[in-house]
Amino acid sequence: MWSQNHWQHTVYGHNDPSQRLARYAEIFNTVEGNTTFYATPSLQQAQIWRDVVNDNFRFTFKLPKLITHELMLQDANIAVQQFFSAMAPLIDVTGMWKIQLPASFGPQHLPVLAQFLTQVPQGLTYGVEVRHQAFFAKGDAERDLNRLLINYQCNRIIMDTRPVFAAPPTTAAVIDAHQKKPKVPVHAIATAQHPVVRFIGHPQAESNVNFFQNWLKQLPLWVAEGKQPYVFIHTPDNHDAPQLAVDLYRLLQQQVMHTPTPLSDINLLAQHQDATAQMGLDL
Repeated sequence: MWSQNHWQHTVYGHNDPSQRLARYAEIFNTVEGNTTFYATPSLQQAQIWRDVVNDNFRFTFKLPKLITHELMLQDANIAVQQFFSAMAPLIDVTGMWKIQLPASFGPQHLPVLAQFLTQVPQGLTYGVEVRHQAFFAKGDAERDLNRLLINYQCNRIIMDTRPVFAAPPTTAAVIDAHQKKPKVPVHAIATAQHPVVRFIGHPQAESNVNFFQNWLKQLPLWVAEGKQPYVFIHTPDNHDAPQLAVDLYRLLQQQVMHTPTPLSDINLLAQHQDATAQMGLDL
């Protein structure tokens, strides 16, 4: 997301609400556009979003739930055409089109997914997020899924909900996250050039230390292989997600400092406190 009232003093400063996306894009270089899952924006709105970001910024947008959840990818040609027509102004700055599938989309539906990937606009980058337990069991279903994604150069979206499920359900935000987020194993596989990690953090920043460690090892490996991962950081209420994202980025920056692929400095939040040392995350 890029519009969150709680970020007024850490991301936006005193900017007008209409300038939030522009300010967000000055700090981060990608965003997970969840809004399109619920409603497709107008062509005019899409153009406004395009106009306020630079050419190096990359959106990622979910396909509408009408396509993924209601139609289950079947007989969706008209809906797909309408969606991409409305999103046309953003195509050159969209790095990933996300196909989030419901838990009811199981191994028997893989031929439907394969057919769907031939019907969407070609030449774009797609990612698929599955939630059916069979796709995490390291059996035939998961192997078939991964093989399909590799064949179509489609990225598997990795959901890491371990941190949030390690939090006790003592707040409304955590309880809501436990109810809505999938509790699935983390299989860090790259089926194409842009593996996607969705990290749902623990509400206490320091509790994310151990969960960061594996990603601080895996992300540099992908980069060394010439891949360009996308990493999105959430928290149960998303109030502190920007700070957590900055912390992870800076740690990763230290990790790859002396490699052929160093990371540039991030434009830190205006009032962001240097919390990495306090969190015990010095590398």
